[in-house]
Amino acid sequence: MRSSILIIAHAPLASALRQCVLHVFPDAEQSLAALDVQPHVPAEETLAAARIALAQIRRERTLILTDMFGATPCNVAQKLVEVANSRLITGVNLPMLLRAVTYRNEPLDEWVTRVLAGGTQGIMQVAVTAPQNQQRKANDQSHHDHQQ
Repeated sequence: MRSSILIIAHAPLASALRQCVLHVFPDAEQSLAALDVQPHVPAEETLAAARIALAQIRRERTLILTDMFGATPCNVAQKLVEVANSRLITGVNLPMLLRAVTYRNEPLDEWVTRVLAGGTQGIMQVAVTAPQNQQRKANDQSHHDHQQ
């Protein structure tokens, strides 16, 4: 299945995300576009640019990813997904985008599910070291040893 992905985000996020993806998936270049929404540019101009970007990569189906719900990129994108076989997801991050490219041949609803899962599963708190492995300062009187 021929799929395309359009990233619409505040400048320079869309282009930066696209470059990261192309680092991993250089073969996705023709089906992946980015539109950086510039400050102080009217929404109508951004919409016109988005339509051009979409036309350049348009395939059988398109996934449009934006950075933030309610902001100009998302508002513009909502006007683009009125066509069949298009979906809009907001809150784009790199794990989400890598998942979008990886599973771009899945059926549309399954593709969207995998993309959403990639975005949420890519967000986690990572402990640098376990508390019991951290060095204690020589004069730290408030530190108590606890076994876990």
